Amino acid sequence: MIILDYKDARPIYEQVVDKFQKLILTGALEPNTKMPPVRSLAVELSINPNTIQRAYSELEREGFIYTVKGRGNFVAYDESLLRYRKDEIYRKLEEIVREAGEIGISRQELSDYLGERQEKVLHVTSGEDFCYD
Repeated sequence: MIILDYKDARPIYEQVVDKFQKLILTGALEPNTKMPPVRSLAVELSINPNTIQRAYSELEREGFIYTVKGRGNFVAYDESLLRYRKDEIYRKLEEIVREAGEIGISRQELSDYLGERQEKVLHVTSGEDFCYD
């Protein structure tokens, strides 16, 4: 389910948070699905249970999961999470646009490139419905 990258400069708990966020936002983990218990996930990943607990606490703080006392942690997906992810993508795009401008990539060149990439990656099926390759 989760593969950690020990060459990644980010702390392990941040990698765990990132992996679960992606699984939740892509629908791989459906709403109200029980999350793996802290101890069993720690054993599976060969890391300290406190690291998993820290990741779960962060996920809960951000609204990705919720806790039911005595039962565990569960996926808490709603529209605000999708907005969160979109905002994150827009921030990344702003950074890329800024960097592109710094090296002289024109607005038109950037727009053409994004349009071409979108056509290759997304197929418009009807209206706002997209299916991914």
